[in-house]
Amino acid sequence: MRFITITLIVHAPDPVTGEQKSTQDRLQEVLGNARLAEELGFDGFGVGERHERPFISSAPTVVLSHVAALTTRIRLFTAVTTLSLLDPVRAFEDYATLDHLSGGRLELIIGKGNGAAQRGLFHVTPQDQWDRNAESYEVFRRLWHDNKITYDTKFRPPLHEAEVWPRPLQRPIRIWHGSATSRESVDLAARYGDPLFSANVTNSIEPYAELIRYYRERWVYYGHDPAAIAVGAGTAGYYATPNSQDAIDAYRPVFAGYLAMQSRLGVQPVFGTLEDFTERSSALIGSPAQVIEKVHRYHEIPDPPWGWGGGPVGDDAINTGAVNTGAVPAPATAGG
Repeated sequence: MRFITITLIVHAPDPVTGEQKSTQDRLQEVLGNARLAEELGFDGFGVGERHERPFISSAPTVVLSHVAALTTRIRLFTAVTTLSLLDPVRAFEDYATLDHLSGGRLELIIGKGNGAAQRGLFHVTPQDQWDRNAESYEVFRRLWHDNKITYDTKFRPPLHEAEVWPRPLQRPIRIWHGSATSRESVDLAARYGDPLFSANVTNSIEPYAELIRYYRERWVYYGHDPAAIAVGAGTAGYYATPNSQDAIDAYRPVFAGYLAMQSRLGVQPVFGTLEDFTERSSALIGSPAQVIEKVHRYHEIPDPPWGWGGGPVGDDAINTGAVNTGAVPAPATAGG
């Protein structure tokens, strides 16, 4: 099993103190957390992509390039690259460059990943967003394989023997498909034989488990070997102390701030109490033994037949799980 830490770079008041860092301080905090993640032995550090408040993660390639310069070992994840909003040619140029700057440490998680505000900003509609996502991924995928392409695109000017540079360092590269609630992302991953990353954050575990079961069904439907499946899963928060009650007590004001934020937004919370949140959500809060038990409870998947380095085939088999510390703010001592 491998662990990564992910941030969407939320830029909002602290849920406990009400204070809000400046944009510069918040971005510097992200860089410091990336260095800390490598020091602590995490396998990957991920940066999401959002183009609306309260996030400042609209330029993940820029942030990850800086992280690449500050680290040497940790793998760098996009979480997720919102291909339904992007020109796939421009996205390829950015990420192929980042692949070189990071020394081949890039891992891509792609997905639709957008809400109404982002769709409006990029003139994407609910009716065409999935078609855009599928087309962009096909163009992006082909370019990564061969940077000379002819493709009769619908959502950008058609490409005729177009050359796009630079060629990436990792050929091929592992591309995950991020999925929160939709079967469309799951089906796209299964169709191409790509690994799936389940958000596993907002709701209880059951609906995410159902999507993973659907992924397994579609994987077999498209003729892939069931033994080659790989699944990653997020968690709604992480905070551990030697004593479980100490972890609960430390997290309680954070969760209260989260509920207050939900109330201000007019959103009905899925979990009304910290105890319910700790028990039924994917959050890992408690003693180390409790955290380990919960990871085993919701993340029992077979090892995929490839290693953690560049390319889809390696000497060792791994099982990829992701710890997402960016969805619910954790106490300052935990990082995030």
